[in-house]
Amino acid sequence: MSEVNLPPLPPIGGETSGRSVVDVLAEQHREALALTERLTTGDYDKQVASVLVATLSRHLSAEEQYLYPAIRTAVPGGDEIADRELAEDRDLLMLLSGLERGEEPGPVAEAIRRHVAADAEELFPLLEQMVPAEDMIRLGNRVETAEEAAPTRPHPRTPSRPPWNKVVDPAIGVVDKFRDLITARKTYVRDL
Repeated sequence: MSEVNLPPLPPIGGETSGRSVVDVLAEQHREALALTERLTTGDYDKQVASVLVATLSRHLSAEEQYLYPAIRTAVPGGDEIADRELAEDRDLLMLLSGLERGEEPGPVAEAIRRHVAADAEELFPLLEQMVPAEDMIRLGNRVETAEEAAPTRPHPRTPSRPPWNKVVDPAIGVVDKFRDLITARKTYVRDL
């Protein structure tokens, strides 16, 4: 098994606690798919589109900060896999920009389904095979933290690799959240 180079988090009760990165990201995928279904089966709903855009913007930012670097470090051939996923995620961010402007949700739905399938069928099994369980939990904790600080709007031209994305994304996230607040934009499923 390969170690992912992460500084230790203080354990609670002597053991690292939390959910595995696979569990965290799989739950986010289910939420994104449910929003996609909701958006594509009825009339265009601007609020559902906004929540989907915000959910995926946060999700992709967290993956760029922690999932892809873990793939690069722990998986043989990880650089090629991560580069491919980053390119596809950049395309998805461009589609999300269009969705927020009211464009047809079909291409976004297709890209989301492809993203979820690639993670579930390729990336997650590789990580589970190559990374110790404790590191998977530490990655899950970091993904959840990164997602809360992440942008709520697509920014396909910002850095997508550490260390720069770990600096830029939270700063842009503050601006996005301020914009969301003053425009009363909904960004979480619980707000629908």
